[in-house]
Amino acid sequence: MASFHSKTFLIHDDYMTPKTAFENIKDFIPSDKVIWEPFYGDGKSGQYLTELGFSVIHEPIDFFENDLGNIIVSNPPFSKKKEVFTRLKKLGKPFIMICPSSMINTQYIRHLFSNDEEPIQIIIPRKRIHFVKLIDGKVPKNWGDRCNFDCFYYCWKMNLPRDIVWLE
Repeated sequence: MASFHSKTFLIHDDYMTPKTAFENIKDFIPSDKVIWEPFYGDGKSGQYLTELGFSVIHEPIDFFENDLGNIIVSNPPFSKKKEVFTRLKKLGKPFIMICPSSMINTQYIRHLFSNDEEPIQIIIPRKRIHFVKLIDGKVPKNWGDRCNFDCFYYCWKMNLPRDIVWLE
């Protein structure tokens, strides 16, 4: 394992979302809206949402240069969370984003949403989401099937029944 003191520690944003992560929240996504899944990854997340019965736009295009669909559902690159959430707020569309639970403590989330008429709502999964890591398009040989951090579904303008929803 690379040390944080060395310069060999690499950040990889290629963590693919398993279908179960979308199955967990399917009842909270309006079925009459067109979903834009803007972060393409390996392309499977759009496929999963389509298999769950949603109308989905999922193309390998730049999130920061486009504006598609009625609602955004995705697992964004974690290294760009601040830029992604700033753009999401500017777009003004309802969204569900899978991000680390620790993000709720960041100053940029506080700044973007704390005084908003539409507060951030959170869906907390029953178990950790076990992402599939890709490096250069392939799963590393030593990659296990366990994630070592918790994620929440950060929701905005989704009209959830409560501000914190615990999944069964």
